[in-house]
Amino acid sequence: MADSFPASRTDPIRSRYLDLVRRRQLYSGLTLTIFAVLMASGFGLANNRNAGGFLDGIGNIFAFPSNVIEEAAAKIADMPANLLRLFPALVETVNIAAVSTLVGGTAGFALALLSTRGLAPWALAIPLFRRAMDVMRAVPEIVIALVLIYVLGGGPVPAMIAIAFHTAGALGKLFSEVNENADLKPVEGLASVGAGWAQRMWLGVVPQVAPNYLSYALLRFEINIRASAILGFVGAGGLGYELKNAMSWGQGRFDQAAAIFLLLFAAIVVFDQVSSHVRDRLTKGAAA
Repeated sequence: MADSFPASRTDPIRSRYLDLVRRRQLYSGLTLTIFAVLMASGFGLANNRNAGGFLDGIGNIFAFPSNVIEEAAAKIADMPANLLRLFPALVETVNIAAVSTLVGGTAGFALALLSTRGLAPWALAIPLFRRAMDVMRAVPEIVIALVLIYVLGGGPVPAMIAIAFHTAGALGKLFSEVNENADLKPVEGLASVGAGWAQRMWLGVVPQVAPNYLSYALLRFEINIRASAILGFVGAGGLGYELKNAMSWGQGRFDQAAAIFLLLFAAIVVFDQVSSHVRDRLTKGAAA
C-alpha cells in the first residue's frame, strides 16, 4: 500500500488540506473577533443611551425579587385566597393559548401542504407560501397584538389572533419539513385510482405525519402559554394583565404578584410534563 502511494504523491494533498484547515481557522477567528467587537460596541452604545448605566444598576438586579418574596412571606396567610381569586385569569391564559394553537395549527397544516415540494397542488406558488410563513414568523406577537388592541380594544381576542398568526408560520415551517420526509408511494397509488388532491393528502400523507404534527403542536402549546401571559402586559387579558397591575401598583400588591408567578409556573410545569409524556408516547411508542 505504501508503494502504491509514495510520499511524493500524498505530500501535495496533505499540504493543500492543511492550508484549507488553517484558512478555515483564520476565517473562524476573524468572525469571532468581529462578533466580539460588535457585541462590545453595541453594549457600550446601549449603556450610554440608558437613563442609568448598566454597571451602576447591576447591584439592584435582585431588589424586585427580594421585595416580592419578603412581602409574600409576610402575607403568606393570604396566598390561598390570592391563588383562588387569580385562577380564572389562569384559565383565560390557557384558553388563549389553546385556541391560538388550534387555529394557528390548522392554518399551518394548510400552509405546509401548499409549500411542500411533491405535495403542493401549485408548484409555482410554493415560494409564495414559504415567504408568507417567513413573514408570519418574523413579526413578533406583541407587535400584532398592539395593532389589534388599537383596532379591536383590549381583551383575549387580539392576543389569540396575534399568537395564532405567529403559530401558523412556525408550525407551517415545521410541518413542511415533516412532509418532506413522507413516503410518496401511497400518494402515487391514490393518484393512480383517480383520487383528488385533498383525498391524496388526507389518506396518503396525514396518517404518516400525524404523530409528528401533534408532537410539534403540543410543544407549541407550551410556548403559547408563555406568550399569552406576556401579551397580557399590553392589555390582552389573562395572568399577564393581572401581573402588570400588581407590579404597577408596587409595594402592597407584591403578594399578588407572587401568587401570579406561582400559578404561571405551576401551569407551565403541568402542561410541560403532560405534553412531554404524550410526545414520548407518540414518537417512541407505548413501550417507551
